[in-house]
Amino acid sequence: MKVLVINAGSSSLKYQLIDMTDESALAVGLCERIGIDNSFITQKRSDGKKYELHTDLPNHKIALEEVIKALTDSEFGVISAMSEINAVGHRVVHGGENFTSSVIIDESVEAAIESCFDLAPLHNPPNLTGIKACAEIMPDVPMVAVFDTAFHQTMPAYAYMYALPYECYEKYGVRKYGFHGTSHRYVAMRAAAMLGKPEEETKVITCHLGNGSSIAAINGGKSVETSMGFTPLEGLAMGTRCGSIDPAVVPFLMEKEGLTAREIDTLMNKKSGVLGLSGLSNDFRDLDEAASNGNERAELALQLFAYKVKKFIGEYSAVLNGVDAVVFTAGIGENSATIRQRILADLENVGIKIDEEKNKIRGEEIDISVEDASVRVLVIPTNEELAIARETKGLVG
Repeated sequence: MKVLVINAGSSSLKYQLIDMTDESALAVGLCERIGIDNSFITQKRSDGKKYELHTDLPNHKIALEEVIKALTDSEFGVISAMSEINAVGHRVVHGGENFTSSVIIDESVEAAIESCFDLAPLHNPPNLTGIKACAEIMPDVPMVAVFDTAFHQTMPAYAYMYALPYECYEKYGVRKYGFHGTSHRYVAMRAAAMLGKPEEETKVITCHLGNGSSIAAINGGKSVETSMGFTPLEGLAMGTRCGSIDPAVVPFLMEKEGLTAREIDTLMNKKSGVLGLSGLSNDFRDLDEAASNGNERAELALQLFAYKVKKFIGEYSAVLNGVDAVVFTAGIGENSATIRQRILADLENVGIKIDEEKNKIRGEEIDISVEDASVRVLVIPTNEELAIARETKGLVG
């Protein structure tokens, strides 16, 4: 069985074709600048052979048609015909309360995805656009929606509700939803395997740390708490997002700076985080280099980020009443030894101590704890595309 995994953005489309016989990625590709001048496609096969095409991509349907051409290309392709694609798995950011698991897409599912446009205006519209484009090009191929929010629907009400008038929840669905669910689910499953325990007997804290970051407390394979909320803005300070702040700061700055609702939203989502603190960059590699050269604001941004992650680890250890492992994943979590070291320093009293030599790795699945640590620290590269393909196979195959 071959599954095409699609992650459609407003002007981009990421894809992978995965052979579920051995779960290998036959091809990984990206369409960029859809609907914009100078659009192009890049694709890499498992043998390293690369395909690149600069062509006009006015919309997602045309982009997907070019994807099929790339996958079936006589020189650079990996399949001989589109008919070899048995199913399509779509990443969808927000499923609201409608979905607690992945689902086969039909008209009612499309309508439910559209009903969440207000909750994820930057993500759900292009996600649905990708679904509709696929349906046009491959009308007889079953499609599955895998929701970022679905994994966190196991949170108890006291964890996901806000202490606002209950009518805000009833009328507008204002509550914590959580994100990065596919990633948290995948690495929690891998953590259980590395620990040699059944997943239902594990307690893990998963740290998905990238330009967007979130942490989840997972008990027995189920999410019971997570740091992102109604939107991805809540929780940790991130690359450009401020994370959790005193809500009164919002009307205060709007009044002082004469900002509209859209402008304050832009300030908190795109101009804050470590970018806003450092005044330098949202790339943690740049901040590491600047801090090592004496840049005090870069150092402050890194200290704040590590401190916030450490606080959540402590908080979620209490939520879980003990923890078997802390897991680091995503771009920063997998690759930055210095960030991991900053976060985990001085946690010996809760059973966390890492081996400095083991911690020097990048992008490997490994236990970096010292031998006698009671809480294991695991680095596990995430694979959201494979997780989506597995969900798709489970429903279709």
